[in-house]
Amino acid sequence: MQTLIFEFIGGLGIFLLGIKYMGEGLQKSAGDRLRNILDRFTSNPFMGVLAGIIVTILIQSSSGTTVLTVGLVNAGFMTLRQAIGVIMGANIGTTVTAFIIGIDIGEYALPIIAVGCFLLFFFKNQKVSAVGQGVFGFGALFFGLELMSSGMEPLRSLEAFHELTVSMSDNPVLGVVIGTVFTVIVQSSSATIGILQGLFAQGAIDLQAAVPVLFGDNIGTTITAVLASIGATVAAKRAAYTHVIFNLIGATIGLLLLGLFSQFVEFLQGQFNLNPEMTIAFAHGSFNITNTIIQFPFIGAFAWLVTKIIPGEDTVVEYKPQHLDPIFIQQSSSLALDQAKSEVIRMGEYAYKGLEETNKYLNTQTSKHSEMALQIEGALNSLDRKITDYLVELSAESLSEQDSAKHSALLDSVRDIERIGDHFENIVELIDYKMSNKVHLTDKAHEDLNEMFELTISTVKQAVKSLQDMDREEALAVIQKEDQIDKMERNFRKKHIIRMNEGKCTGSAGIVFVDIISNLERIGDHAVNIAEEVLGE
Repeated sequence: MQTLIFEFIGGLGIFLLGIKYMGEGLQKSAGDRLRNILDRFTSNPFMGVLAGIIVTILIQSSSGTTVLTVGLVNAGFMTLRQAIGVIMGANIGTTVTAFIIGIDIGEYALPIIAVGCFLLFFFKNQKVSAVGQGVFGFGALFFGLELMSSGMEPLRSLEAFHELTVSMSDNPVLGVVIGTVFTVIVQSSSATIGILQGLFAQGAIDLQAAVPVLFGDNIGTTITAVLASIGATVAAKRAAYTHVIFNLIGATIGLLLLGLFSQFVEFLQGQFNLNPEMTIAFAHGSFNITNTIIQFPFIGAFAWLVTKIIPGEDTVVEYKPQHLDPIFIQQSSSLALDQAKSEVIRMGEYAYKGLEETNKYLNTQTSKHSEMALQIEGALNSLDRKITDYLVELSAESLSEQDSAKHSALLDSVRDIERIGDHFENIVELIDYKMSNKVHLTDKAHEDLNEMFELTISTVKQAVKSLQDMDREEALAVIQKEDQIDKMERNFRKKHIIRMNEGKCTGSAGIVFVDIISNLERIGDHAVNIAEEVLGE
């Protein structure tokens, strides 16, 4: 019994490590462009399915793909309908691991591990190391399977296990429950399939009992995405719950057609002379492909259903530009400049929203505000690149003197707005430091910070408005407010030093306080730069 348990849990550990290393190695050697693949190739649900398959094969984890998708929906990179396609594709991509396991090369596992280690330890080149990591993971996967398989061998003669498999054959729902629970525990559908392949190869379980476990495994793998959606936007929650509904419906269809499906798998086994591991791989693959084909036409219905289940307005931070149509560059430079300006103003609105979220995080210490601020900072970085590329492309056209001045002003303003994002990101990190190190700021220090936040937010708002309306009076008011911010920063710094000297405040609190007001003062400087573009200075 001890040998059985030790070999099984040790083998499972090595197997999971192998999948992780193989996925990470593939991901690194592929250039870590997974986010771009999902962002670029999901123009429609069908392309989403293909993208989901490719990314899941690369990272060897359907849960990983789904979590990545939830993140992209959360960030506004992807719509719910596109995400549903990716999730369906992930279900197909994850079956590749079972086919890899089906290739009977367990006896070569140790030399494969040795080759992977050699590439990892004796080469400094990152690409070679990434390949080594993938090869090591590939070998570890098979070595873990061999250990698990030898550990499970005595189960054939164990009466209690025999009774369980008979119960699973008679009651397929029990198999679904076991598959679901085990996948939730180990957080890897591939591990459950690997164990199932081992049991089937040992003759410890028959096909009629094994197939429902496959259905349960598909349900269990959805828990990772559900956990990833906690605290995320409404759209991200909808994407995660779509995964659950899709796999629940698939399992229900599978149970209803269990007899027919088992006969089909037996036909494949006989027709292609499949080994036991490959038989389970074909069962898993054909089931997930069929499930996707059946449910693909109902993507719109899924989107409608989850919108009803999870109601509410979604506050998504849109990373993608909304006004930068390249067609305007060829047709009319002035019109293209107006489009770029609209996008810069949108970027500016994000900047002061990010500041507001940062201020809320300081006062409430609630993570949803820091997450929103950091999302907005990510959107600012993305928009900065897109707007700058658009304006650089536009500069190749012949511009009038007036348009040329406007073009330069927009380029400078984009840079200033992006820097505002960097500064409020610094402040979020300072608040994180304050919380994790239990740094205590006095009530007076909090009052001072809130006062300076209020003035800085108001200054940035006014700077963006002055640029939108090209209003000189608004721009002059921004310069006056920035003078107040400078004076406030000097005054608050002195007051804080006095508090520290009087022992009311610690040194670490002093550093946090001074760094926050320094970042706010620099935000004020960037607001002035925008106002000066309006004034033509």
